[in-house]
Amino acid sequence: MKITFSIIKADVGGWPGHVKVHPDLEKIAYKQLIGAQRSKILKDFHVTHCGDDLELIMTHTNGVDSKEVHELAWNTFLEATEKARDLGLYGAGQDILSDAFSGNVRGMGPGVAEMEFTERKAEPVIAFMMDKTEPGAFNYPIYKIFADPFNTAGLIIDPSIHDGFVFDVWDIKEHKNVKLKTPEEMYDLLALIGAKSRFVIKHVYPKKSSKLPSDEAAAVISTEKLYQIAGEYVGKDDPVAAVRAQSGLPAVGEVLEGFSHGHLVSGWMRGSHNGPLMPVSVEQAQCTRFDGPPRVTALGFQMHNGKLTEPVDLFDDPAFDYVRKQSQQITEYMRVHGPFEPHRLPMADMEYTTLPKVMKKLGKRFTNVK
Repeated sequence: MKITFSIIKADVGGWPGHVKVHPDLEKIAYKQLIGAQRSKILKDFHVTHCGDDLELIMTHTNGVDSKEVHELAWNTFLEATEKARDLGLYGAGQDILSDAFSGNVRGMGPGVAEMEFTERKAEPVIAFMMDKTEPGAFNYPIYKIFADPFNTAGLIIDPSIHDGFVFDVWDIKEHKNVKLKTPEEMYDLLALIGAKSRFVIKHVYPKKSSKLPSDEAAAVISTEKLYQIAGEYVGKDDPVAAVRAQSGLPAVGEVLEGFSHGHLVSGWMRGSHNGPLMPVSVEQAQCTRFDGPPRVTALGFQMHNGKLTEPVDLFDDPAFDYVRKQSQQITEYMRVHGPFEPHRLPMADMEYTTLPKVMKKLGKRFTNVK
């Protein structure tokens, strides 16, 4: 049976500021989604948050970009926005960038990661959710998980994944994509995804030599860029990803190992700074220090006939204490730079922040150097 695993998220109001999702908003989402489950639109669901983003994790048999499922998510976000306004929450409706639903939520503000696949006998799926960063923040860990043998031992010793994977890379500036095979095109892949503000990994697929269907994704990442939709900075993209594991794919432990280093990502305060991505539990997913540092959470599910087990909060583990400490040390180091690069993003990446307004204000005062 083919099942669609969908993560749809939106920032509809923060509590306080950009720190966290108010529990009343999660209650609204739960009520909407349990109604959809009873009416057979959904097979199962889980409502959670990462920082100030409301996260809807859903399973169903309607396929990717289902009008029914996307409209359900859209209406949920609209109702949560109204509650956020009633509560006076900050940035109520921040990710709701259109007035009318048009078939799916892509290009309307919310972030989406969906994949349809044939459910295996045992189907572990991990939902990753980030706050205060951009889609390219997934490039480094997804590469490590599916292409780096120093991270994923199975690439060397497991015949079922030894041949590698296919990466679907999107150019989010030119709106094009290219598929690259690893390990044979590894250097070409790295040449692109190292420029994480432009080239982002959208999907990872098994190769045709795999026992798994080569057209069914092993991983999918949301790639929505809010500034491209709104035309100006309204908040960070806060991407999400779904990653399948085991039995012809990297093991759960190999997937999580991709987040064992607090690598630098763009976002953080006012979407304008570089900082470490810190893996945390859902309970710790509240961005406080300088509106950060950027966070990532991971919920692990076993799925059977589209039904989800209760999630395991995978980063709620002392094994990740070291990387959290490392991230705090990197935070200290980066913050000392204040408004100077490389803590603040380079000018090319500041184009859609509030900095252009400063440049416009000072524009007439610039004179030619003689």
